Formats: sequence, structure tokens, C-alpha cells
Amino acid sequence: MELNEDEKQILTALNTLTEPAGCKEIGEAADMPWRSVMGKLRGLKKEGLVESPVKSKYVISEKGKEAIS
Repeated sequence: MELNEDEKQILTALNTLTEPAGCKEIGEAADMPWRSVMGKLRGLKKEGLVESPVKSKYVISEKGKEAIS
């Protein structure tokens, strides 16, 4: 999967957060509107780049870390 700039921003932001985060926190960390984050997260989760250990909270997966390294 080829990541676009928004997806890279989201993964990079998730990589800096220490706890599972919601769309609002991820948006703040990525400097993006939370609605944009919410839409992109669905695709990133489907690709296995993010995981949701808690309902509506997200963390970057190992595959996600590899995608931005």
C-alpha cells in the first residue's frame, strides 16, 4: 500500500503518542482535522497499520512503524 501524506502524518503522530489515542488527540498531534483522521483511520486499520486495543482508541502497529521508517 502506498501511503499518502495524510496517512504518513497520522502514523507519525501515532508513533509519538505513548497511549492509545482517539481521533481528536491524533488530529492534534498530526495537525489535521479530527474528521479527516477518522476517515483515514478506517483504511489504515483495514491495512493492518493501526490497531484499536480499546474502542475508539488507536495505536500504531509494527507494520505501521515499518511503513514510516
